[in-house]
Amino acid sequence: MTRKIIIDPVTRVEGHGKVTIQLDDDGQVVQSRLHIVEFRGFERFVQGRPYWEAPVLVQRLCGICPVSHHLAAAKAMDVVVGAGTGTGLTPTAEKIRRLMHYGQVFQSHTLHFFHLASPDLLFGYDAPPETRNVMGVALANRELATQAVLMRKYGQEIIAATAGKKIHGTGAIPGGVNKSLSREERDRLLKGDGGPLNADQMVTWAQGALAFFKDYYRQHRDFIDGFSRFPSSHLSLVRPDGALDLYHGVLRAVDAEGRRILDDVDSQDYLQHFREEVKSWSYMKFPYLKKLGPENGWYRVGPLARMNVADFIPTPLAQEEFEAFRAVGGGKPNDRCMLTHWARLIEVLHAAECMRDLLQDPDILGSDLVVTGSRQSEGIGLLEAPRGTLFHHYRVGEDDLIQMANLIVSTTNNNEPMNRAVHHVARAMLTGVKEITEGMLNAVEVAIRAYDPCLSCATHAYGQMPLEVTLVDARGAVVARRRKSSVLAST
Repeated sequence: MTRKIIIDPVTRVEGHGKVTIQLDDDGQVVQSRLHIVEFRGFERFVQGRPYWEAPVLVQRLCGICPVSHHLAAAKAMDVVVGAGTGTGLTPTAEKIRRLMHYGQVFQSHTLHFFHLASPDLLFGYDAPPETRNVMGVALANRELATQAVLMRKYGQEIIAATAGKKIHGTGAIPGGVNKSLSREERDRLLKGDGGPLNADQMVTWAQGALAFFKDYYRQHRDFIDGFSRFPSSHLSLVRPDGALDLYHGVLRAVDAEGRRILDDVDSQDYLQHFREEVKSWSYMKFPYLKKLGPENGWYRVGPLARMNVADFIPTPLAQEEFEAFRAVGGGKPNDRCMLTHWARLIEVLHAAECMRDLLQDPDILGSDLVVTGSRQSEGIGLLEAPRGTLFHHYRVGEDDLIQMANLIVSTTNNNEPMNRAVHHVARAMLTGVKEITEGMLNAVEVAIRAYDPCLSCATHAYGQMPLEVTLVDARGAVVARRRKSSVLAST
């Protein structure tokens, strides 16, 4: 006989999911799960469509990170049209795509940290919900909130200039891009027409965001170091020389001790090394490294993993921050869930530096945009989306129609780590609990939010999903029920 706590939906994340936590008669947490409850269908939706439509179609998976899917599909279709992988494009096409991608990373990370995660840091996970939100941040720290809005706006302007639109653009096409930047666009983004939306200001504000988090960490180190900490393997793309590269690279994975368990594998060979497990209680699959099996082959992806896998960051300011971050781990991969925020802000700074450098590169004004070659029947495109490593795999028939699509999105790669994070926090917060508090439940969500999950990349929901939590005893009797933050019943 057990009691069950249900959190439905998880809040301040992109998409819809729920958590169930089971306790035994002694109040011990015996099982915790993050459920993805809606069906995923994009791998079927694109079948039968012309291959050149894929980069536009698949980005409808998400309104927060559409560029990631846009570029991953385009990279896969580069292979199909014979343009090679990653570095086979013209200099202008590759740099326009990179600029687009860094704009995506910059705006997405900024949105997550300031709008979704910072309320828990500024006010505490157990603060009243009416305060612990983005409006509360704006009232408590107007300057910080203003900077967050303008930083995201700048990233969106970069995307609009390179992709044609801020959301669901069309800039990347098989074999290249369909536009470069005009001098006027370049100058506006680089210099900002005298206003704050310029490349140098974004670097400065990114440094300020890092200083904000590091100061918070100094003041709350015990909490951050002890919150949802567990060993794991880590996976990301790296440049062949080991540098962080968010757009292209080889696959590398390290275990909890830092030993390589996947040693710089070509992304086109991913299927030789990865498998996906299906479980009955979730529509999201559980990827793992084939040679280690489902029990031991799971891994983390995303900012924390990238800091643990890469040897260095190829921009000077972010490299300084990288060295400070790695020092905290004492030479081993960092396993502190909440330090994902620190890693995320290092990537914000890196993206700002990359955008500034690319805007000063004359190649982004070029006119040589597309490469073609020998037609292939299969293509694989990987990149580092804001939330982690993203896999797109397609097979195309002689009639140019997509026959097969397999997408392993970043949040899917983090499925097992998120479930373990939920269980870790649930045991710490809810063992022996007799009364539900909103703060306890939010602590579970804080662990999920650290991964910045994009649940709609795997799911789509229909209708309204109110937050209602019910605690029942071992006999099935209702002990307490809460809807939003108001108590409905108590016995």
